[in-house]
Amino acid sequence: MKKPDIAKRIARQSGVTQSEAADRLDRVIQEILTNVRKGAPAPLPGLGRFVQGKDGKVAFEPEGGRRRG
Repeated sequence: MKKPDIAKRIARQSGVTQSEAADRLDRVIQEILTNVRKGAPAPLPGLGRFVQGKDGKVAFEPEGGRRRG
């Protein structure tokens, strides 16, 4: 799923414009990246969490699974 698809779904479910939904999505992504770059994990309940990998890049650790990224 691509960003416009996610924004469209957010807009439909929350009753905001697609543009506002895209802005909200951008803010969430930016917050996740900022926290991970500071060394703090960014959890996504029910899915896993984003962490800073040993190589300094953002990695995703699925719940109960192996690291990706």
